[in-house]
Amino acid sequence: MHTSPARRPGRPSDWRRSVHLFPGQGDFSVSSLVRAAKADGGVFTAVRQVFQEIDDIAVGRGLPPLGPWLLGANPPSGRDLAHAATGAAQLALFGASVAVHQALCAAHGAPSAVVGVSFGEIAALTAAGVLSVQDGARAAHDLSLVLASCPGGLTLLSCPEPSARRLLERAGAADAVVAVVNDDRSVVVAGPVPDLVRVEKTAADSDVATARLRLPFSSHHPSFASQAEVFTASLRARTWSEARFPVYSAVAGRRYRPDDDLARRLADCLVRPAAVPAVLRQAARHRPDVLFEAGTGDALASSARSVLSADSAAPVHAPLAEPDFPW
Repeated sequence: MHTSPARRPGRPSDWRRSVHLFPGQGDFSVSSLVRAAKADGGVFTAVRQVFQEIDDIAVGRGLPPLGPWLLGANPPSGRDLAHAATGAAQLALFGASVAVHQALCAAHGAPSAVVGVSFGEIAALTAAGVLSVQDGARAAHDLSLVLASCPGGLTLLSCPEPSARRLLERAGAADAVVAVVNDDRSVVVAGPVPDLVRVEKTAADSDVATARLRLPFSSHHPSFASQAEVFTASLRARTWSEARFPVYSAVAGRRYRPDDDLARRLADCLVRPAAVPAVLRQAARHRPDVLFEAGTGDALASSARSVLSADSAAPVHAPLAEPDFPW
């Protein structure tokens, strides 16, 4: 069904209805989080409060407290987090997304809906009150432990989905799959590293740009059914509440319903692909005045601009990637 374009707000006071977008792990910038926290008191307060809750879980699981590290005189780099104990990077990303969401709520009000992409679904469900911050942190850490047993990698291809599928076929990458469709210009493929190498070479021969994601695991691959069962079992121990506003899942391809088995749906992120355009269009039916990326980068915001350009006049902002963002 065609909907009329929303009016383009001219100033932040017009941002009465928003949608918050929660990205996955491929676009995490520690430096932008630290910069925003140092530049804005509201962001600093949100980061400090969120990580106070997360650090209770982190320390209990043998990880260093992240809040003092991120907000201290010598904050970690992405490389530092990657080389820290398993789960430190995932807890940092989860906390960053929840903190950005809370800072946006304090400055511009609660969203009308949220969209979760892959790992970002945990933060989206936490933002909606389905999980507490501490249970969300437990889920993020549990997933990091499961991902450590998911061999392979992920490669970004700068082409539409049909072209990506043809590249996989031409490369003879039988075990590689389309993992995430970001928009009509980019997809992520997952699979064993030798298959990804063949895909990347075939893409280069076709003048298609590629980028191997800096993640030491694969995901969104049907071979990880046993890992998905382990993650589902860990999520059964969490407390699940009713969502305060609609939560859209790029893996489910729709809004979550009250009767959804959310433990199993979250675990689907390990074995099923994510299709971002479909849920962005669904969320746009809430007729937001603005969409915000609740993360540290701007890749999901860029996809939203591309996908929604013909359907909505609502602007899309990535606050931590915009130094002059009006908090």
